[in-house]
Amino acid sequence: MSRRAVRVLPALGIGAGILAAISIGLSGSEPLQAQSGYTFTGVASCAGSTCHGRSEGNGAIVRQDEIATWQSPSAVSGAHSRAFDVLQGRRGRQIVASLGYSGQDEAENCYGCHATFAPVSQRGPKFQLDDGVGCESCHGASIGWLESHYEIQGTHANNVANGLTPLDQPQARARVCLDCHYGSTERGQFVTHAMMAAGHPRITFELDLFSAFQQHHDVDEDYVQRKGRPDSVRLWAVGQAEAVARATDLFARPAYGTEGIFPQLYFYDCHSCHRPITDGEERRLTFETNPGRPITFGQPPFNDENIIMLNAVADALAPGRADGFRNSARAFHSSMNQGRAEAQQAAIALRQEALALSQALSSRSYGGNAAFTVVERIGSNATAPRFTDYAGSVQAVMAVDTLLNAMVSDGRVTVGAAAGIRASINRAYDAVTSPESYRPVAFRTALREATSAIGRLQ
Repeated sequence: MSRRAVRVLPALGIGAGILAAISIGLSGSEPLQAQSGYTFTGVASCAGSTCHGRSEGNGAIVRQDEIATWQSPSAVSGAHSRAFDVLQGRRGRQIVASLGYSGQDEAENCYGCHATFAPVSQRGPKFQLDDGVGCESCHGASIGWLESHYEIQGTHANNVANGLTPLDQPQARARVCLDCHYGSTERGQFVTHAMMAAGHPRITFELDLFSAFQQHHDVDEDYVQRKGRPDSVRLWAVGQAEAVARATDLFARPAYGTEGIFPQLYFYDCHSCHRPITDGEERRLTFETNPGRPITFGQPPFNDENIIMLNAVADALAPGRADGFRNSARAFHSSMNQGRAEAQQAAIALRQEALALSQALSSRSYGGNAAFTVVERIGSNATAPRFTDYAGSVQAVMAVDTLLNAMVSDGRVTVGAAAGIRASINRAYDAVTSPESYRPVAFRTALREATSAIGRLQ
């Protein structure tokens, strides 16, 4: 595993379960209509040796070892296949016990993200719930496109028309990933503060990095011909916009934004409040004034890790929308001092700004120095003072690393030059190794060193 992956994983709270044996010996060419009315065919329908079930990636059109990659028992690429088993591990059982969940409660609240939780009536004969997050969680229920997608004359557009999720489109991909990696209104796809109090890892999201972890395909000439060449900067930027839109959408909904007399604390920055509490004469003051958050001292801050990044993106790549987004973000934070109704309206307004940015960032071109411009903005005096909290700082160093990789992929920076400043990136990662050891001043210094080093490569 790369240094990049090793550094980020602890911060993301990604755990590894023990992978149960999953039979993939069924042929992908067997008849699909063994029972009527279903739409989800299951992982086994993709796992034939002439489809995606080879042990080696030596297929003529696609690698054909995608199942083996998805099913890896230890690599990050196999995390989706292990998702259901995580629930059966020690941590999973402790969470379920602490919450007092029955089997039905567990299914209703957990399976939406830890499995492909299709309704029973829509599960085909090869469908296995304990496959975890299977192919159709991301690519969509396959009954309409399974056969057409391997036709010689088949096209990607035709597959999409038949129900395939267009993951080559950044907005579509972001929304699918956010369903579990932030939350949605669908059954079992929202993590509550109670779940986190019981031991659920904190939730964070960065589309390009997560896509790299889960990529099961090669971006070769055939891929580019069928779907176009992906752009990491676009993917990262759109992911930030969609994350802000999703967070504010859920927060604005009364059933999600509140819990009894309290706001739903899932939306807030955990580590801003979860600090050591002492009554001694020598205090350890951990609160720092944040120029992007006009809130009163002691007010729990809304987790604005993606908001900070999107501010930087807007300044660099969509300046015409930057002031509108910045003003809406400040108004949203300020509304926390006022009341639920005001916060709800401010969230709706901020969501509209984020969606407008998502569209602008998705449709623009990304040649030239786009990545350099964004990195400079993240490390600038306009943005860096906002890294007062752990979550936002983790998001920042992931962004800088992602954008540096994009520069290498685009030929803007050589592999050797990137390796030469790896030490600067790693110092920033070291500063966010854990919430307990996080120190804002040290992080900002390390981030400035890293962004300055990248800027000198331009």
